[in-house]
Amino acid sequence: MNLCRTLLFAPGTERRKMEKAFTLGADAVILDLEDAVAHSQKEQARELVSLILGGPLPLPTFVRVNGVNSPYIYKDLHAVVTAGLAGIMLAKAETREDVRRADWLLGLLEADRGLVPGELELVPFLESPRGIQNAPEIAAACPRVKRLAFGGNDYTTDTGTYYSTTGEELFYARSRLVAAAGAAGIEAPLDTVCPFIKDVTALREDALRARRLGMGGKLVIHPAQIGPANEVFSPTEAEVATARKIVAAFEEAEAGGAGVIQVEGKMIEYPVARRARQILRAAEHFKES
Repeated sequence: MNLCRTLLFAPGTERRKMEKAFTLGADAVILDLEDAVAHSQKEQARELVSLILGGPLPLPTFVRVNGVNSPYIYKDLHAVVTAGLAGIMLAKAETREDVRRADWLLGLLEADRGLVPGELELVPFLESPRGIQNAPEIAAACPRVKRLAFGGNDYTTDTGTYYSTTGEELFYARSRLVAAAGAAGIEAPLDTVCPFIKDVTALREDALRARRLGMGGKLVIHPAQIGPANEVFSPTEAEVATARKIVAAFEEAEAGGAGVIQVEGKMIEYPVARRARQILRAAEHFKES
């Protein structure tokens, strides 16, 4: 599993931007064949993305392909399924069947190309009210699904609202994805991009809201967004210190037969200790990366 605080989109039509995306400090890169590419440029984008994927990939690399109900899905997958690719982000995922159709196609291509069966991750991109409502089924659709991603641009359009700097319009969708991921036992979802590219304060506050709701990382569209989002989705020194205290105290108590203790005035039981261990694992992962 690739833990990711930030995943940077790069348009599939611009080779320079795709190559540069690997050098800007994001945890992963998403090469985009969907909304960043005009219909007339789809074939050119596939060729360029395939070229990038044929070279060294210094970061986990995903490709966002067009939805399964589009006329582009087969050619997209045929062009990009290759060794070294971390996974596919499936645009406009709305049902469990959408995900399973993509899973089936990926399996055929893996077999045809001698790749390890099921190795490619599949990230459903939920960006419509229907997709949000079906999030629990989508999250559990197949073993390839390790996390969900939220697309707020289409969602706010479909719900007749707009991005704000306070985020009320996204509260339900974010919470539903977090609950769906928890129910399916997969990683925390990836949060939507923040459209306020030049407003770093708005980006930071948006990321903080998402993290408090349980999102695990953020999709970003500009280099200036990477540092603040990485910081927000990294465990703080205080969180790490508290987690160490909790784990040490709980392990000692458990060895003595106790399942509930207090640490710094807070009740600690198995779920809290498990969360503390998750924080320590994340801190260690991002320290090494």
